[in-house]
Amino acid sequence: MYNKEKWRGSEAQTAYESLLVEAEALLSGETDWLANLANTAALVYVTLPDLNWAGFYLNKGDELVLGPFQGKPACVRIPWGKGVCGTAAQQRATVLVPDVHQFPGHIACDPASRSEIVVPIIHGGNVWGVLDLDAPYEGRFSQLDQKYLERLVDLLNQYIDWQAACSSR
Repeated sequence: MYNKEKWRGSEAQTAYESLLVEAEALLSGETDWLANLANTAALVYVTLPDLNWAGFYLNKGDELVLGPFQGKPACVRIPWGKGVCGTAAQQRATVLVPDVHQFPGHIACDPASRSEIVVPIIHGGNVWGVLDLDAPYEGRFSQLDQKYLERLVDLLNQYIDWQAACSSR
């Protein structure tokens, strides 16, 4: 059974601080955007407990296209403004959903997902995509998760060439 109180305490903060240090070590030595996003998705997936999906959707034109991820196969294309991912991108703000079944227009790629957090990737005034995490438990994500995942996106912005990542070629 998921113990959200345990995860929201010092254990979570310590895990996130470690995740940020490890992510910077992975990102700082590599310039390839695909390798960096793949390693970041894997790092998030193995570091944070109780996830069933962690990954990226990249902005390509008027839709978000599946990028590197860990978890079950996912929806490949999400229209701008649709579902949790498209809403976060359109609103240019993190969307934290305690129960996805209560989110109007939720796109159910994995019926086991019960909660979700999506952080938009904004750099240079542009929305380049989103970082998306799903969990099989209601209420899995908190303000602490939001704070650290937004810091992770800030770190990615230092190392990822988003224009190359989101190129249609």
